[in-house]
Amino acid sequence: MNRAQEKAIRLLQIEKLLWAHPEGLTRAEIARRIGVNRSTITKYLAKDHLPPSIYEEDDGKLKLDRASDLTQASFNLHEVLAIHLATRLLATRTDKQNPHAASALRKLGIALQRLDKNVSDHLLRSADVMDEDADFRDPVYLKVLETLTEAWSAGRKVKLNHQMEDGRIFDYTFSPYFIEPYAVGQTAHVIGWREPPAAVRTLKIERIRAVQILADRYEIPVDFDPQALLRDAWGIWYTEKAPVEVVLRFHPTVAMRIKESRWHHSQQIEEQADGYLLWRAQVAEPREMLPWVRGWGADCEVVGPVELREMMEGEARRLAEVYGWEAHRSGQEVSDSEHHFFNDFFGE
Repeated sequence: MNRAQEKAIRLLQIEKLLWAHPEGLTRAEIARRIGVNRSTITKYLAKDHLPPSIYEEDDGKLKLDRASDLTQASFNLHEVLAIHLATRLLATRTDKQNPHAASALRKLGIALQRLDKNVSDHLLRSADVMDEDADFRDPVYLKVLETLTEAWSAGRKVKLNHQMEDGRIFDYTFSPYFIEPYAVGQTAHVIGWREPPAAVRTLKIERIRAVQILADRYEIPVDFDPQALLRDAWGIWYTEKAPVEVVLRFHPTVAMRIKESRWHHSQQIEEQADGYLLWRAQVAEPREMLPWVRGWGADCEVVGPVELREMMEGEARRLAEVYGWEAHRSGQEVSDSEHHFFNDFFGE
């Protein structure tokens, strides 16, 4: 191994060490943890010749610049497109601007300029569009997301202020285990250990008003599996109870659309002789499906469970009141189009 290779390996060790210690370390502490002489570390980290990713504070501690370019990777054309689609989905399914997503897309576009100008130009235009969404900038949300990401990566607890739906704000100590986007609500959630009540909880990141990284470390339990935890969820809601069977009956006019997509991993579709579809799935919390079910209007009937059907019956009654259907039923004339709509919706 030559000197250049040895230095590259040592610098990578130091970067990993500083990544795990966001509070910073002195050269002596780095040398002790790596198991080398302090003079060796001083040689690699001379004050006037620090690597771009490492900087020194006034107290002599070295820190890793987490905003610098820390990784290198190579992608083929199809992998680039997959990243592009994922990034675009993030941009179109959240209502908050994310400059980091735009930056990642721009870097891909620049990297491809030499090889494929067509794809490169499209990626760069997409990045510009994402950057131009000034109306959706939320500096508080972005700062919270960045801090949670850093704490999650470094295994550090955070102190956060979380606002409830009724406006009340509570302070918690929180250990981030996983960050999950939620396309239905155009939001993002963080799952982790919350104190109090010393239990796993899910927090909507948009409702976190402030967050600060603590010195206390934590470890994610070896048996924590976010994929298993959310496996039966419709989106983000999970429960320790057994999943509930949801049965929906879809009108023939939307049958093809239903069959085109895999809406839930457990779904089963049964075609009826009259062209209707019976759709079944085992869902952790059926109430989370309400926005999706509502979206199909009269083309979707909840067969079960009873609780979900009753919720939709209540929705139908309120909708009838909003559009004055009760007044029509009291004797007012109803047009043919209204008859068709309400007969479809209410089954009359």
